[in-house]
Amino acid sequence: MATYVFSDVHGHFGTLDRLLERVSPSSDDKIFMLGDMIDRGPDPISVVKCCHSLPNTTVLMGNHEDLMLSYYANPDDLGSQFNWEINGAWPTQEGFHKLPPDERVELARWLFTLPLYAQTEVNGRRYLLVHAGIDPKAIKYEGVETWDEEALDKLVGDQYRDDLMWIREDFWGYPTGLVNDRGEGPIVIAGHTPTRYLDNMADLPDRSSVGDNGLCQMVRVGACEETGNVADRWDIDCGCAGGAGFGQLLMLRLDDGEEIYEAVREGE
Repeated sequence: MATYVFSDVHGHFGTLDRLLERVSPSSDDKIFMLGDMIDRGPDPISVVKCCHSLPNTTVLMGNHEDLMLSYYANPDDLGSQFNWEINGAWPTQEGFHKLPPDERVELARWLFTLPLYAQTEVNGRRYLLVHAGIDPKAIKYEGVETWDEEALDKLVGDQYRDDLMWIREDFWGYPTGLVNDRGEGPIVIAGHTPTRYLDNMADLPDRSSVGDNGLCQMVRVGACEETGNVADRWDIDCGCAGGAGFGQLLMLRLDDGEEIYEAVREGE
């Protein structure tokens, strides 16, 4: 059994379909999708339907799903409409309204139930999975010896909901404090911020945000003496929102750290 994580497909179903064909997850594998299935790309509804039907998959709420649901919860609110539209709503709106009513209702109900975070443990290491990150300044449990599932649930409970879906600089620029000087503790994996943007906000990135193919690649952040040289934050948003020539989609296997990429092609 393997554990996979991916994020921020942003409507590029063709890219996701090819990546899943390459990875070919088994029925025993666990998959975590960290949000932002929709908007910007040409086929967001196919991405939603695919993620909804993937076996053993936990899908998190991203800021784009939240924008969509805020609008549909109150369609007369011009502010909600504007906020969603300036963030690339049109392909999602068009596709959503083309669905048969029963299917539209089923997907909407599912989207409203998406959690804001998840946890998993692989090879003795606990991972906290969230769309955008956490605010280290909001952590109230300093000196915790063991960041087990219960302790992490309490930590996330003290976070502002919007931070879990929108935070950038205050997460990537500061250590979480969850990994001790022996390298023990949970690693936070997030998307939301395309890795190329980390060049101006991340402390201690482990490598360039641009791979040998000129496209975004994942970046691990924060390895230092205080963390036992373990990176405490991993950014897996490899820029699908930017389309062909900028981004690619990553499927990260936590068991061995293998990074499996699929580039966004023109027209998809």
